[in-house]
Amino acid sequence: MASLTALTRKDLEKLQADHPEYRMELVDGQIIIMSPSGYESDEVVAEFVRVLGNWVRPQKLGRVTASSAGFDLPNANVRAPDVSFVLAERLPRSPRSFAELAPDLMVEVKSPTDTLKSLRDKIQFFLEQGTKVGILMHPQQRRVEIYRPESEVEILGDGDVLTIPDLLPGFEVAIVDLWSPEF
Repeated sequence: MASLTALTRKDLEKLQADHPEYRMELVDGQIIIMSPSGYESDEVVAEFVRVLGNWVRPQKLGRVTASSAGFDLPNANVRAPDVSFVLAERLPRSPRSFAELAPDLMVEVKSPTDTLKSLRDKIQFFLEQGTKVGILMHPQQRRVEIYRPESEVEILGDGDVLTIPDLLPGFEVAIVDLWSPEF
């Protein structure tokens, strides 16, 4: 009987080099091919990266990346949130490959092909690996869920302001400003 071998980070790197047209993650020894997101959800990701990056970079607080930046996590999975932030003191230089740590903040934006359960599970997984704050954005419902280890979920909507005082003191953005605009 043939046995299955769990794939490793090196296997993922080779597959990515051979197939750069695919976004992939390594989850429990298996390669997961990520489907493209919807236009609206990617626009929300881009806006969140822009707003957060414009606030973080001048203060040299850390690094903000989008969904192509992978994290080699403590349990050997390699995952990539839609948006991530790592404090400067934890990552003073950008690695050429995957960051070998869990981001301090990770954000997932629901696209039409995602399930809320899979996104919530991914956020919980990152929290278990050391992430301090996980955010789930749901553009269609115009709702934001904020997760922290051992805390109740905080739900925000269009009339609210997103703050992350435990990680980014002073950062704030109106939830309504993160959604795709109508012209």
